[in-house]
Amino acid sequence: MSMLSNLELIRRVPLFAMLTASQAEAVAEAVFKRRVKRGELIVEQGEKSNALFIILTGRVRVVTTDKRGREVILATLRPGDYIGEMSLIDNEAHSASVRAEIQTDMLVLGRAEFARCLPENSSMAYAIMKGLVQRLRHADRKIESLALMDVYGRVARSLLEFAFPDPSGNGESVIREKISRQDIAKMVGASREMVSRVMKDLEDRGFIETRPDGSMLIKDRLSTLG
Repeated sequence: MSMLSNLELIRRVPLFAMLTASQAEAVAEAVFKRRVKRGELIVEQGEKSNALFIILTGRVRVVTTDKRGREVILATLRPGDYIGEMSLIDNEAHSASVRAEIQTDMLVLGRAEFARCLPENSSMAYAIMKGLVQRLRHADRKIESLALMDVYGRVARSLLEFAFPDPSGNGESVIREKISRQDIAKMVGASREMVSRVMKDLEDRGFIETRPDGSMLIKDRLSTLG
């Protein structure tokens, strides 16, 4: 992790972007840095961690597991995203587990400090609410896709959520990070074998293209499926 001060790190996080100088200093004094290794558990489903975790670098996976050990991937979070705000607000246990996909650096804000900062910082409270609404909309889309879409549509929507505009400027999108068939299966509620067949068919039909470097080119017309 770089030797930037807490205040400098705070200023780089969208959640704190609208804080005044004094508010940012107060938050900077309350947070501490934490580094987690690949595969390390950050929060555990059914438990309380009593902290807000703000991702600075790296990538984490949000998953839920049933009593039989079956796992569903709910989301992938990246720098600027945060974890644990729902548990801090309602004082209930975490509804899902969060695990680092790669080495991840975070800022951690404890429950007491969070409770003190939130009423004093209306912009931070608004940002938290906006984040909750975005997650609710994402959950609504996931429920809709599981209820109304076939496997082709669910796979297409999942790929589109991971895609970013291609820097080559050709109007298409690209997925830079490799996503396994097993992970996609956990996102869409289908078997790995079914997802493999769907992905092969999408490639054969020209909806997606796997590049030599492992990235995946997403053609615009994939959106017609998802």
